[in-house]
Amino acid sequence: MAMEDVQKHSVHTLIFRSLKRTHDLFVSNQGNLPEIDERLEKLRRSIKAKDGYGLVLDKVAKIGEARKASGAQTPGDKTLAITDGSATDAASGAGSLVKYNAGARPAEKTAPLVTGTHTSLVRASLANSNADMSANGAIASHLQLIPKKAPSIPKPKWHAPWKLSRVISGHLGWVRCIAVEPGNEWFATGAGDRVIKIWDLASGKLKLSLTGHVSTVRGVAVSTKHPYLFSCGEDRQVKCWDLEYNKVIRHYHGHLSAVYSLALHPTIDVLATSGRDSTARIWDMRTKANVHTLTGHTNTVASVVAQATNPQIITGSHDSTVRLWDLAAGKSVCTLTNHKKSVRSIVLHPSLYMFASASPDNIKQWRCPEGKFVQNISGHTSIVNCMAANSEGVLVSGGDNGTMFFWDWRTGYNFQRFQAPVQPGSMDSEAGIFAMCFDQSGSRLITAEADKTIKVYKEDDEASEESHPINWRPDLLKRRKF
Repeated sequence: MAMEDVQKHSVHTLIFRSLKRTHDLFVSNQGNLPEIDERLEKLRRSIKAKDGYGLVLDKVAKIGEARKASGAQTPGDKTLAITDGSATDAASGAGSLVKYNAGARPAEKTAPLVTGTHTSLVRASLANSNADMSANGAIASHLQLIPKKAPSIPKPKWHAPWKLSRVISGHLGWVRCIAVEPGNEWFATGAGDRVIKIWDLASGKLKLSLTGHVSTVRGVAVSTKHPYLFSCGEDRQVKCWDLEYNKVIRHYHGHLSAVYSLALHPTIDVLATSGRDSTARIWDMRTKANVHTLTGHTNTVASVVAQATNPQIITGSHDSTVRLWDLAAGKSVCTLTNHKKSVRSIVLHPSLYMFASASPDNIKQWRCPEGKFVQNISGHTSIVNCMAANSEGVLVSGGDNGTMFFWDWRTGYNFQRFQAPVQPGSMDSEAGIFAMCFDQSGSRLITAEADKTIKVYKEDDEASEESHPINWRPDLLKRRKF
């Protein structure tokens, strides 16, 4: 028996047939929809209004009654009230309430609702205009909101571009730290060759080498009040060097692992150190006593800074947090958890009451003393090892891949990017920048790098706003608080 061929139809035909069959199936229900019950509809609106605006319904009524009692309203004023739909529409005067029914259909004319948070009243300014009476007795009112001040994003200040002026060689290992002495005549560096070297700032010549550490030197600092140089390293040692005799006069014992950073308090004779044992320690400079052990971080504390005003100690850690410490109590007063990755550097602004923290996700700016977030500075996506800021509002960040980004502190505008050239003979992978600082005048930038060199940068004197214009495009979506 021969099989009959199945007739094939187009997809359009099949869809049309399916729609027609569905229509025929429900055609008997057409026109039998129930009528809307006005009482139930009114009840539904009342419930919806109480659910959404129940916290402020009574406040609006009380304010309206108080205004009527005090006679504060003028005949031209109109008040916007939120009602639950159960009150009758009292649109019988110039000072009447404009009723808002939640869930109203588009066909119904209702006054626009201005809402904010449920716990606060939103004040609406109604334009005083002549009320036009229509045929059905409705009042045509025009609402005018109080204009909100648009957020202003200031234009960045022009900064001259920086250029490399000197490369200093002499260390036999990665250069890990830098400190400039208060007189601005020389600076000290520490490196992986376990040696601290003193260099003449003007000529770049080596003046002195200090040996004593048995592992990489990770931090150096020069006292502004005493002829002392402080150093710390991966050998867990913190040393105080007398620069008149060029020898170690004190050791500060207590860290359980490598010490990565140290800072001197500007007014009190105390020293702050931090390291891989997840703590920061406060030392009495004279007695060598461990005054406080600041515990709370859960990973390496990579950076510590000290300032005269509260918070006097700020630390950044690989646990992605920044902590602000009360030096008198030795306790953490605030923990900033905005970063998503390890914080390796913290820098204080020389004149503003602010500081910045660096992480591979963002550089973040904060306002002291409570650590209020100011803005993100985005763009330097590598591991940011170090930062430096000067009084002219230049913020510099140095990356693990040898990149340097120059920012305008106030606006976060990136006005220059720089790839540090590696020393001839070193590997391309040895391009990391481990430390940087400005000299006391803020006109020279010194960097410590993985190619075993120290580089000195200066502003380009020949540059101008015409030769290097500001290519500034404000990001309207980025909210900044100044």
